Amino acid sequence: MSTVNAGPRLDRLPISSFHHRIFWLIGAGMFFDGYDLYVGTTVLAAVVQSKFSTLDLNAWFVSLTFVGMTIGSLVTGFLGDRFGRRFTYQFNLMIFGLASLAAAFAPNMETLNALRFVMGIGLGAEIVVGYGTLTEFVPPRSRGWWLGFMVFLVASGLPATTLLGAVIIPSFGWRPMFFIAGVGALVVWYLRKSLPESPRWLEAQGRTQEAEALMQAIEREAATAGPLPAPAPAAAAPLFTLKSLVSPSLLPRMVVGSVVLISINTLIFGFVQWLPTFFVQQGLTITRSFNYTLVLILGAPIGCALGAFGADYWGRKPTIIAASVFTILFGAAYPFASGEPWLMLSVGFLLFVSIYVQVALLYGIYTSEIFPTEVRLRASGICGMLGRAATIVSPFFVVALFKNSGVGGVLGLMIALLVIQIFVVAVWGIEPAKRRLEELETQTKAGDPGAAPRAAEA
Repeated sequence: MSTVNAGPRLDRLPISSFHHRIFWLIGAGMFFDGYDLYVGTTVLAAVVQSKFSTLDLNAWFVSLTFVGMTIGSLVTGFLGDRFGRRFTYQFNLMIFGLASLAAAFAPNMETLNALRFVMGIGLGAEIVVGYGTLTEFVPPRSRGWWLGFMVFLVASGLPATTLLGAVIIPSFGWRPMFFIAGVGALVVWYLRKSLPESPRWLEAQGRTQEAEALMQAIEREAATAGPLPAPAPAAAAPLFTLKSLVSPSLLPRMVVGSVVLISINTLIFGFVQWLPTFFVQQGLTITRSFNYTLVLILGAPIGCALGAFGADYWGRKPTIIAASVFTILFGAAYPFASGEPWLMLSVGFLLFVSIYVQVALLYGIYTSEIFPTEVRLRASGICGMLGRAATIVSPFFVVALFKNSGVGGVLGLMIALLVIQIFVVAVWGIEPAKRRLEELETQTKAGDPGAAPRAAEA
């Protein structure tokens, strides 16, 4: 058998127990990835107040997180495209699970920062392979919803850490926060042994017998949910290699992917993660800081839900651009609302909703579907690496801006990045809504030197 036609066969399946099982196997790990990713939101304020750390050491905590995530994003892209999605997924989950457990017993902030670097490697890898893997299983008619709801699970880690931090940290300190992350990740690592490999990846690797056997098993399970329509015929498509990423067809997508991830990472980890620390530095108690932050971050799951809906209903590009504009408007208004708590919380809540609409689109949907199967994880990993690399230095800029200009200075940096993001998405972005992944792959320019022809059938 020379072709399995895995993509069209997967895309025409009715939603069944297979899709729900895949979603929750991936989603459970992604939730703890989000929990561990956002744990610094509550822990950093607590370690400063307890004199375990300082603002400068906290900046190193955030920066080393992104050094690790930068390395993890890049390495997992190459591992995932070479050895498969399943192997890479299990490996990175074990890394950040074990490192999180060790962090609960760190004797000083320097050790905690070193362990945070290791956690960052696993966290960066999990995000790249998680969204990329789910993209290859779910149908195009609802791909935006599935991926958006996956981001919802990741973003739920933020209110989870904030709520648990408000309950646990005042009585038991910050160490249990890392213990919870480690135990949860290792439990999911054990359960995820049943996660299947991607048939699209198997076929792209020439492992057609394995891909066909897996497709037949998937189809048998999906058939219990309804009749299976005939799949679209296999279409001739280019064969993509690492060289393709600098070709005329894919280089603009690489630019878009890199810019939007730089922007959204800086928004989250240059503003969202620092909010409790900003509040404490402005004179609030640690408990009141957590309470204020909890009100604001309730906008995160709402924003993710709106992003998941808008991705399929309005399309990816219009939703990204609209959310960016609203983020600029609410971000510009936020510093002027700080005098009245109710106004600050109202504007801050809407700001969070706007930010997390973008999180849903840019983390989970857009950047995982615009690249071909053969290079999906490598392309996503390179874009992720550049996005994380920008945030390695951003904590130091954030601290300097906050000391000199307050929250307004920090938000000024975010607004500038959003203006660039709107331009890049509008000019170079493509629209993948309700389109098959293979259709997006065939959108290559004639004579493109980065893509060789690939026959549909022998």
